Amino acid sequence: MSHPPPLVLSFAPTDATGGSGLQADLLTLAAMGCHPLTVATAVSVRDSAGIDDFMPLDSELVGDQARLVLEDMAVSAFKVGMVGTIDNAAAIAAILSDYPEVPVVLDPALAEGAGESFDAEQFAGGVRDLLVPLATVVIANAGEARRLAATEEDEDDPGLEESAGRLLAAGADYVLVTGAGDEPQAILNTLYGEKGVVRSDTWERLPGTFHGAGATLSAAVAAAIANGLDVPEAVREAQEYVWQSLSEAFRPGMGHRLPDRFFWARELEEGEDAA
Repeated sequence: MSHPPPLVLSFAPTDATGGSGLQADLLTLAAMGCHPLTVATAVSVRDSAGIDDFMPLDSELVGDQARLVLEDMAVSAFKVGMVGTIDNAAAIAAILSDYPEVPVVLDPALAEGAGESFDAEQFAGGVRDLLVPLATVVIANAGEARRLAATEEDEDDPGLEESAGRLLAAGADYVLVTGAGDEPQAILNTLYGEKGVVRSDTWERLPGTFHGAGATLSAAVAAAIANGLDVPEAVREAQEYVWQSLSEAFRPGMGHRLPDRFFWARELEEGEDAA
């Protein structure tokens, strides 16, 4: 019997375009040598241009999906994306607490919410209180990092270093803040740890708009960790993978470009054809 690949369990909404959510995680994890397990937290209705509707699943159903598969299979990492509701965040936190030895990559994805009743500030606070303390790595863009770290006492949004510090103080082992920097032609991603900046990586800003870059990055970090890399190495490896997938992105519809997560397979095919 062959040795199985690392198993990674992803919590995320569905995305019919394959750009983000469970479908993006499945593609990314498979492309990086892992076997993906998936738990749906919500159903999104969208195309490549944007989201039309978002319907969170009941928290009991979310918990049941995860617990049954975890009783059957041992995972090497968790990836938590958009959870949909605070109740879902609580259900996922209860599950993660039962597996403290398994690394957790948290991509809070604060942009999507559950209808008119969705309270963005309350939701961000719930994710911070329930899930950040369980995270090995929190991955957030500059705006999400500030929102996740903000408190009612703040008169202004906290700076990025302060935001990362608060999330580390809340219990995360590392915080990766993406998309920062003042250079219009470059993107700065900074990984923070308990002693401050662990690494900073600058990447050329690619033209066009993309759907699923953040989901791809967080799933890639989870895959790299599941494959045995420590967090700083995993973050570097994942960024390289994402940049390559974005540089080969395609536009299948009328909206944003989607990452080509199997760019390396097409490069191999072209090389074989040329030979």
